[in-house]
Amino acid sequence: MTGDSELSRIGISLPKNLLDKFDDIINMRGYSSRSEGIRDAIRSYITYYQWMSDVKGERQGVITIVYDHEHRGLIQLLTEIQHDYMSIIQASLHSHVTHERCLEVILLRGDGSDLKAIAERLMAQKGVESVKLTTIPINR
Repeated sequence: MTGDSELSRIGISLPKNLLDKFDDIINMRGYSSRSEGIRDAIRSYITYYQWMSDVKGERQGVITIVYDHEHRGLIQLLTEIQHDYMSIIQASLHSHVTHERCLEVILLRGDGSDLKAIAERLMAQKGVESVKLTTIPINR
């Protein structure tokens, strides 16, 4: 990774509603520019990815997922992914947040690499707004 003094210019396309929410956060947090907020968001993403890479051994975990249940085919796909990991899923809770959005909480126990794998598969689906995996090691 290059140092902060060496800058590269990039271009991205975002849906207007996502950019509007991002701008609101930038203003609330007092950032001087979008670039400053994007740099901070990328740093957080890298830190989270590095933390996820360290999930090893027997773990207890929780995945929280927010998604658009009206996105075509998404519910079926999420169900299929969960069925692929039945051996580590202990329970799940589904909540209807709004008519379009759902929140699901999935309780898991198993090898950290399996917990990470299901979280990453869920994250990769179009229509999924957010996925968060939280784990703790199992002390024996």
